[in-house]
Amino acid sequence: MSDITRHHTNQRMSQIVQHGDTIYLAGQVGTAGASVAQQTQDCLDQIDTLLAEVGSDKSRILQAIIWLDDMKDFAEMNGVWDAWVPEGAAPARACGEAKLAKPEFTVEIIVTAAA
Repeated sequence: MSDITRHHTNQRMSQIVQHGDTIYLAGQVGTAGASVAQQTQDCLDQIDTLLAEVGSDKSRILQAIIWLDDMKDFAEMNGVWDAWVPEGAAPARACGEAKLAKPEFTVEIIVTAAA
């Protein structure tokens, strides 16, 4: 049975959960009210930081789930995403539209990665 390690935990959630060689990150959001491109970049920067904390990086992402407040922002988000993903290391990915925790948020990104 593999141990489960949690980082940046509060009563509601953990930012990082590691089980064996798999890392699960909580959904990351950017600066409320910023442009879609800036919120996307903020999310990706946070993902980089959290993965580095547990010895992984974006080349080891297995799956990404991206929520947009409005699918009209798909191209703007993808412009930032495509520049960030290492060549040859694109994860399995889904993108959908959903109302996010606050109306000022336009992008939320959730990833699962290998250690």
